[in-house]
Amino acid sequence: MPRTIEGDLRGDGLRVAVLVSVWNAAVTDRLKVGALEVLARAGVADDDVVVIEVPGAFELPQAAAAIADGDSYDAIIALGCLVHGCAKGLMDVSLSARIPVAFGVITADTQAQADARSRTDAPAGKGGHKGREAAEAAVRLANAMRRFEEDPS
Repeated sequence: MPRTIEGDLRGDGLRVAVLVSVWNAAVTDRLKVGALEVLARAGVADDDVVVIEVPGAFELPQAAAAIADGDSYDAIIALGCLVHGCAKGLMDVSLSARIPVAFGVITADTQAQADARSRTDAPAGKGGHKGREAAEAAVRLANAMRRFEEDPS
């Protein structure tokens, strides 16, 4: 039977950068709160989390690339709202840097959709809170990658 490497939500020892677009802060602030709640519940120490504000979602890929180049973080969480086109930039950073870059950018057609996907009572998952969803994905993938690096056989 093949060996399966799976990430879990234990964040102890992980260093995480949280990028937050300040454009549409009414939405992105809630995404940030949700992501930080997940990181805290996962056991990521406050000292191991840095929050970096960028002007808008368009700047998220550039900020992610700069952080990934520094080789200091296990994962990057990018949070933004109402932008089309930055997904490919973030994916490119993730592939070239080889660390998780979790996509917490809301691409909604209406403000009501953006509000629904950032509500503090929205769960993580499809149609739910994008900040929580991105934080969970970042922690799980960082753990899976760490386990593989420790024992690639």
